[in-house]
Amino acid sequence: MSRPQAQPAASLFIDGQFVEGEGAALTVRYPFTGQPIAELREASPAQVATACARARAAQPAWAALAPVERGRILARAAAIILERNEELARLETLDTGKPIQETLVADWPSGAAALEYFAGLAATLTGHMIPLGTDWAYTRREPLGVCAGIGAWNYPSQIACWKAAPALVMGNAMVFKPSEETPLGALKLAEILAEAGLPAGIFNVVQGGGQVGAALVADPHVAKVSLTGSVPTGRRVYAAAAEGMRHVTMELGGKSPLIVFDDANLEHAVSAAILANFYSSGQICSNGTRVFLQTGIRDAFLDRLAERVRRVQMGDPLDPATNHGPIINPTQAARIREAIAGGIAAGARLVCGGAGEGAFIPPTVFADASDDMAIARDEIFGPVLTALTFHDESEVITRANSTGFGLAAGVFTRDLTRAHRVIAALEAGTCWINAYNLTPVEMPFGGVKLSGLGRENSAAAIEHYSQLKSVYVGMGGVDAPY
Repeated sequence: MSRPQAQPAASLFIDGQFVEGEGAALTVRYPFTGQPIAELREASPAQVATACARARAAQPAWAALAPVERGRILARAAAIILERNEELARLETLDTGKPIQETLVADWPSGAAALEYFAGLAATLTGHMIPLGTDWAYTRREPLGVCAGIGAWNYPSQIACWKAAPALVMGNAMVFKPSEETPLGALKLAEILAEAGLPAGIFNVVQGGGQVGAALVADPHVAKVSLTGSVPTGRRVYAAAAEGMRHVTMELGGKSPLIVFDDANLEHAVSAAILANFYSSGQICSNGTRVFLQTGIRDAFLDRLAERVRRVQMGDPLDPATNHGPIINPTQAARIREAIAGGIAAGARLVCGGAGEGAFIPPTVFADASDDMAIARDEIFGPVLTALTFHDESEVITRANSTGFGLAAGVFTRDLTRAHRVIAALEAGTCWINAYNLTPVEMPFGGVKLSGLGRENSAAAIEHYSQLKSVYVGMGGVDAPY
């Protein structure tokens, strides 16, 4: 079998051109085999500075265009993505290890939807007139300038589009740093945006790890930082951004509750638990990894879940039959295995799954767990579900909220009055009723508490990539006390 290759034209994209990095070597590996698929180089500090300076120089002319003109370019980029979805899905699978059956429907298509949505929103980017009697005032919604985007490795191309679309349509420029684990999709997005007519300097890509990210966040040209990552990374980036009073969006981790009441549709609730724990091999920040089961449905739920999990097909992610791919890298796989071993040692019952072999960790379900166990407290970021039993509504709300995280939550019940009541009481930014992990671009996405601040997607994202200018208009004379 030939080794897959995904070598881009160059490692960086600055001011409309592919440029080779001047920093350390960056090897991109296919998670399924561990074999190299591309050789890149990180950006040097000087290249990060150049990217930010070129973005700042290009941004005013971009902002001066009519919003609908900016929107047309985003719409053309969305159309290109959809036309090339099969090719792009293969690249995403090589980059992330996610099964091709996932990347064909969930990754670049979601990115295209964001570009298309914000393209359509362009004409609505207006201020307001405020009558004040004889005088009046108005507001202008203006771009921030240069936005720094920092992506995660689980949905690299989707995240790049989710951040770029509202930033660009609002008239900002962006310098984007993808995760060093999955650097290829952002370069492809830069190429597609340029093909769609985006002016040079408006979307730039720099590669590298934490040092490159730190240089980007601290650059004096950067007015806004948007991060998708872990809570520890978010703390560091937020603190660094505060030094320059930069705007921030933080989409961080979670340990989200999925609450299943006795009257829930069993099959649908099990399907949601699968999507909330095992899709993308469990490497999703919003996953509902604490599954609270009311006593009357617990046994039937666990039996049916274990039965359906046995259908999993692990293997080559490029095989359309594969529905559970490898973990991104050996280091992350080792962390997940350590968490699984800890759950067993703490006395939780292993219903199915376990450590697995090599790059693969099968869907793993723990039952008879308690809230104080590490598997019920800590984000594992792998295919590990912890089932917890509850008796009544007030109890489960208290327990579900007893965490520093607050990204997501879900409730399954046929009683919609109860569903809305419970959702209102849960401390989470993104919630579902009788569904889970559906994130259409029309709906805001983001968390509360340690899970972040700000929102991705929907019209709400515009607020985080713009600022309001208030203008008072005096229509008469000016009185003064002296």
